[in-house]
Amino acid sequence: MSKRHSAKYKIDRRLGENIWGRPKSPLNARAYGPGQHGQRRKGKLSDYGLQLRAKQKLKGYYGSITEKSFKKLYNEAARVKGDTGENLIGLLESRLDAIVYRAKFVATVFAARQFVSHGHILVNGKRVNIPSYQVKIGDKVEVRERSKQLTVLIEATQLAERDVPDYVEVDHNKMTATFARVPGLSDVPYPVQMEPNLVVEFYSR
Repeated sequence: MSKRHSAKYKIDRRLGENIWGRPKSPLNARAYGPGQHGQRRKGKLSDYGLQLRAKQKLKGYYGSITEKSFKKLYNEAARVKGDTGENLIGLLESRLDAIVYRAKFVATVFAARQFVSHGHILVNGKRVNIPSYQVKIGDKVEVRERSKQLTVLIEATQLAERDVPDYVEVDHNKMTATFARVPGLSDVPYPVQMEPNLVVEFYSR
């Protein structure tokens, strides 16, 4: 698993948006970028700047996926029939760490990646510790028995700040989730506007 070098909430401040919609985001108190030049007035972004920002925002939302991994997902999305932007969202939401986050087994996408990599998750009864593992429709994702009493798990299921989307069927009593269908952009409960079409334009240059 690659290491994230920047503090997660700096992503919020750099982009100027509370991309996870969390009450703890420092952007709620300091609505400007990090660093000594953070309060400077920002100029109008070029088309390239808008495309790059859209890419960074989408990458950041899913726990700062590496460029290599993100480009690989984009290439896969472009190879499949249909709208490339919609395909990209579907692939991102099919990641195991994304399913764990959507199921509210943990509070954040970063915690989801760690939870998976530490071996707390089973897929169809087998332990999987790869956060980028692609979950298929109908796959059963569950917390392994000895991990069900972890405090982070119990606290996350009680969070009121977000709901479980309808494409993930969850039983919090059994700590199981089933990936019901691959979502499109309009199905995903992003707290901010995501623009996968601009990501497609970025890579299509």
